[in-house]
Amino acid sequence: MAAKLKKGDKVVVLAGKDKGKQGEITTVMPKDQKAIVDGINVAIRHTRQTQTSQGGRVEKSMPIHLSNLALMDVNGKATRVGFREEDGKKVRFAKTTGDVI
Repeated sequence: MAAKLKKGDKVVVLAGKDKGKQGEITTVMPKDQKAIVDGINVAIRHTRQTQTSQGGRVEKSMPIHLSNLALMDVNGKATRVGFREEDGKKVRFAKTTGDVI
């Protein structure tokens, strides 16, 4: 199945503790149906001090399920993604505006 959300897409969170927040996808895990969005679903990890790095609390973005994300259109609103064929190529488009992504 074709990917509706890809790395670099601007998305808005639909559900969860970060509902309404916006960010950019940094990693997509299609097998797990999850994505990592910069600054969303942040957890604090404690790291041990070593000779090369300072220890302490490190914020890390955790994966969020793709069903809880929606693509942002040019107006800044959440939109669904559709597929159509243009010039013999399959392209993604925003359902709200009809613009090609």
